[in-house]
Parts: sequence; C-alpha cells; structure tokens
Amino acid sequence: MRRLRFALPLGLAFTTVQAVEIMTWERLPLAVPLHVGQERVIFIDQNVRVGVPRALTDILRIQSTGGALYLRASALIPPTRLQLQDVRTGEIILVDIAATEGNDGPSLEPIKIVKGTRPPKRYGSDHEQSSIGSKPSLPDPAQATPERHETPLPVALTRYAAQSLYAPLRTVEPLLGVIQIKQRRDLDLTTLMPTKPVNASLLGAWQLENYFVSAIKLSNTSTLRLSLDPRELQGDFISAAFQHQTLGPVGISTDTSVVYLVTRGKTLAEALPPSVSQIDASINLKPSQGGAYAQ
Repeated sequence: MRRLRFALPLGLAFTTVQAVEIMTWERLPLAVPLHVGQERVIFIDQNVRVGVPRALTDILRIQSTGGALYLRASALIPPTRLQLQDVRTGEIILVDIAATEGNDGPSLEPIKIVKGTRPPKRYGSDHEQSSIGSKPSLPDPAQATPERHETPLPVALTRYAAQSLYAPLRTVEPLLGVIQIKQRRDLDLTTLMPTKPVNASLLGAWQLENYFVSAIKLSNTSTLRLSLDPRELQGDFISAAFQHQTLGPVGISTDTSVVYLVTRGKTLAEALPPSVSQIDASINLKPSQGGAYAQ
C-alpha cells in the first residue's frame, strides 16, 4: 500500500509536463500550425532575426528572447512563410505558419527546432566524399596534420553576397561571422566608372572580419553594348567581380548587371575617389573697364 501512495502522486506529476515537438531543419520549410488567440513557443537556441510579411504586422505578434520565439495570431492567417535568420552565421530557417480557429481545443505544444545531422557545407571546407562502395583510407604518417585549404575571404564574401541577392533563401550557404551592414543609399557613385555611360546604385553590403563587400547595380544608359572591365573601376578595392561581362543597350533585359566590390579595413564610401565638381574658370577673373574679363 505504501508503494501505491508514492507511485500515484509521481505519475500525476509527470502528466502535467507539456511535451515538446522536435522538428529537424534540413533545408526544407517547417510547417508550424497556430491557433487564433493561442500563443505557441518555438525554441531555437540561437539569436535570430525574423522576417515577416507586412500583411501580418497587425495580426501576428512575435516576441523573441533567450533563444525562444513566441507567436500569437489574433486572426486567421493563410499559409505564410517566415524567415528566421541566425544573426551570427547568417543561416536562414524557413517556417510556414497558418493560423486556424482553435475551437477551445487543447493548446498546441511547444516546438524545438534542431539542425540535421548533416549540416550544410560552408565555404572553405573540403568537398565531401561518398563512402558508398569505398574503403577507408589509412592516414599518411608523413602528413599527420594535413594543411587546411580555406577559401580566401574576398571570394567567400563575394559568393555569399551573390547568393543572398539572387539565390533562393533556403540554398544560401551560411558563412560564419558575416553580418549585413548599412551604408548610405544616396552614396555618390559617379566616380566608380567615369569612362562608361552607366548609372550605379548600391544594393547591399556585408562585412566579415576586416573585409567588406558591396553589391553595386550597373545600368547602361546608352544604345551601345558595353564590355565591363575591372581595370576601369576607380577606387581602392581588394577584388571586383561582375555578375555579367557585358551590358546590353538601354531598354532591354540585359542592360543591367551587378559588380561586387571587396574592400579591406574601409567601407565603400572610404574606398571611392572623391567626386570632382565642375568649376567655372571665369569666377576668379576680374572684369576690365570695357566689360571683358582680363587675362
């Protein structure tokens, strides 16, 4: 009888513990149902930024603290995708939410998102080799500590910027330590390619350690096809890479491209040559008695 007395309260105590649903992130969107008026918790164990469509601003409350997200819908929400970006690595997790009426049913259990057992390959890592049908190789005693060949940071930054702008978000490979930075959108870029009839505007910028990459959109303003040559760029750059090697005539789909400029120890604004304003040579000339300007 004594065992029954102690076992019964213990069993009741365990029934009050709420279960946690485990979801594994393997680059496929995770479905997270919501009930209107009920809060659902998502544990991520990393500091993330949440990208939310503007249409949900007034009907979806999102709070983030201590590696957890708290979602509460105040109205029905059709299937909508949220983007959770790791602040430290830049990796993005895609979550598909949909809010329906709960009908006073049980509350939805919390969710814990964990990464898959095979994390995405990062820049600078060696290519994975398939183990199917292959024999394990013995280490070479002469090379007990093989040299690690890492991708140069300017190359890694350029690839990350290009993927961030044009690749699907779920395919963007994470780059440890990269952060997106703010630069002046009204930055004067007229001195970047002064010999070419192009308009240049800033699309975005990222930083990794002491390196910066800036994505610049180039638009042809002439009716001629233009060849893009990095030697025509003016500025203190570590590297430059064009998305395309030519610009089509203005008015067609190929009249626009992007150049990725990498700088070290300075931002794009600091790397550009100063703009030169037109000077009226007659300003400093004194007129003679007859009205003409004296030499």
